[in-house]
Amino acid sequence: MINPLNNYFSAEKQESVIFITVGLVAIGVSAWLWMNGHRLKSMAYPLVVIALMQMVVGVSIYLRTDNQVATLSAQLQQEPAALKAQEIPRMQTVMKNFSIYKGVEMVLLILGLGMLAFWQRHDLAAGIGIGLVLQSALTLTLDIFAETRGSIYLSALHAMPS
Repeated sequence: MINPLNNYFSAEKQESVIFITVGLVAIGVSAWLWMNGHRLKSMAYPLVVIALMQMVVGVSIYLRTDNQVATLSAQLQQEPAALKAQEIPRMQTVMKNFSIYKGVEMVLLILGLGMLAFWQRHDLAAGIGIGLVLQSALTLTLDIFAETRGSIYLSALHAMPS
């Protein structure tokens, strides 16, 4: 069980770095768009709003992961049944939350695509649409990978002897 635990949290920490990096890049692109007066500078609105969320999530996961792994690894050695009893409900909640996140991300992606399809000649709408498509598609992709990792980890937890 130690390998699934370590694999899951190691990948979570790696993905948190991706979230932080994407957030920083999005803010940098937004600043460039505004400073240069680009006609699609309205991309900055969704880029920055979603980037801030990505960075908060990324930093919080990055900072808590090492302590979480240490605590869970010790619990696995000392009280594996307690780990299983606590970690399964936590992971079930995490997995339910992925359904919510993916739903929101898909709505934002569809909204962005709709804005591009119907208002592409309006710079404000086109910029917001492009920003929504870029950020929601990337975040959706990362969450799909995270959900897959979570499912593998949850299956390993269920397979633990009681």
